[in-house]
Order: sequence, then C-alpha cells, then structure tokens
Amino acid sequence: MSGQAHRSVLAQEAVAALDIQPAGTYVDATFGRGGHSRLILDRLGGKGRLVVLDRDPAAVAVARSWADPRVSAVHRSFGHLGEVLEALGVGPVDGLLLDLGVSSPQIDEASRGFSFRLDGPLDMRMDTTQGMTAQEWLARATEDELRGVIRNYGEERFAKQVARAIVAARAHHPLTTTRELARVVGQAVHTREPGQDPATRTFQAVRIYINQELEELSLVLAQSLHWLKPGGRLVVISFHSLEDRMVKRFMREAARADSLPARLPVRARDVHAPRLVLLGKPVRPSEEEVRANPRARSAILRAALRTEFPA
Repeated sequence: MSGQAHRSVLAQEAVAALDIQPAGTYVDATFGRGGHSRLILDRLGGKGRLVVLDRDPAAVAVARSWADPRVSAVHRSFGHLGEVLEALGVGPVDGLLLDLGVSSPQIDEASRGFSFRLDGPLDMRMDTTQGMTAQEWLARATEDELRGVIRNYGEERFAKQVARAIVAARAHHPLTTTRELARVVGQAVHTREPGQDPATRTFQAVRIYINQELEELSLVLAQSLHWLKPGGRLVVISFHSLEDRMVKRFMREAARADSLPARLPVRARDVHAPRLVLLGKPVRPSEEEVRANPRARSAILRAALRTEFPA
C-alpha cells in the first residue's frame, strides 16, 4: 500500500446533516474504512443501531473487526439496500449516508487497478469476488461500445480517438496493466485540462461501467424514499458531475409537489405531495480540507429530509 491514508471527505458536515438521534437507526451504505461510521457511533447511544454496507470485501472486514454490538456489517452493494434491511429485520431508518466514488485504499493499492499512476492489473472491480474485470471488458468490447462508455461515463471529447486506439493496440497484444492503458490513451488524447492526466476521464469511465455505479445509485435513491422514516435524513456526497446530476435531479423531483391547474376537481389524497424537503444549499469542502486532502476538491454534499407523505 502506498499513498495517503484514507480520509473521509466532508465527514463532520455529513454526520451533522444526518442529525444523529442517540437511539436512532442509521445506514452508512458506503463504509470504506469507516470514517463516517466512527463519527455516527460517537453520537449513537447504547440503543442506537448502525447498518454498514460495502461491496469491497476488504472494507467489510474492517467493519466486522470493530466488534461493536450496535453495528451490522454486510457485504453488498447499496443497490440492494432494501434486501439487506429486510434480511436484518431493520426499518424504516432515521438516516442514510452515501459517500460515492472510490476510497483512497482502493486507489492506492496497485493490484486493484483503479489508478493510472500505479502499475497494476486492469481489474477496477469494487467487489473483487465477482463480475468482469476491466481487462476482460476491454478485450471484448466493440469500438462502438468503447466509444459510448468513454464518452457517456467519462465525458471524454476524444472518445472516438481513444476507442480506436484501444482496438488498434489490443490487436497486437492484450491490454493487461494500468500503465499500458494509460499509455494508449495518452497517445490518443492530445490536449487536456491543466493538471489533469490524459487518462483521467477514460479510467473514470471504465471504472463506472465495470461497477455499474450509476445504475446502483439510481436503485438506492429510489429505495431511500421507502426506507427512510418521516423526518429521516438522506445525505449524499458526490465526486463527479454525472453522480451529482442524478442526486440533484432526484432530490428536486422528490421535493416537488404535483402542479395542477386551479380548481381542478382532484382529491387532495390523489395529489402527489413532496416526499423530500431539501436541507440548505449544497456543501463543498473548505480550502483547508482540500489542502489537507486534494481528493476532496470535487466533492459536493446534498441533504434532504423525508416527509410524512408515502412514496
């Protein structure tokens, strides 16, 4: 392991937004290395409960090593939130926290294949026990599939050139390491924003696709309306525009009541009332936090409160 130790981004702000009740039940659906969970437990009393999820076996092992009777640690992705809570006999809950993206231990471990700065196998799976690796997908995807993923998930304007370069390179030999892929992408991307590596957007795109991150996010956001009790808090920290756009749109739509013409003969119970109330403005890391942890610079936190109206 190299690089910096894991620091949970916007940790104090996220836990403050959850408004922890000592006897409440909370879900940290992205445990990582437990930075947010520790702060939640500090505020929970003996009757409180914390359910933690992570799709990374290494993260779940850390959670289980705590041996805190208030904690239930489950190896699942947060898209399965409802199944997990049903199996545990838990719910509804007082708060749900989602800290999206990749943790520092995942980035800093070369064998995980998330970083183009370290040479390692092209894996990129958050759950190393199942699913297709990045190497396997890059070997079989068509040029059109490559271009679509890189353009849509990486917002890469040179997606066509990158896809063509990958197909050409793999015709000579399989792409098996992160540095091989980064070199191929670097030859295809001729300009980039200052301070950003040419491979940044392509690596992001492949990682998001391999882990179905946006699909998982869509699933858990929809389930949150069912599993949060009235007054419960939904807190989400995003790290790139695709995630934040989804969270922003979901919260805004859930916070909006049906707009109907005046005097329309509709019963009040048939009108869809707001299911969420937005809590304040989006929160970004302070300059001090970004200086201490540069990976925090793109983070944005949004929070909402569940109303009493049914989902």
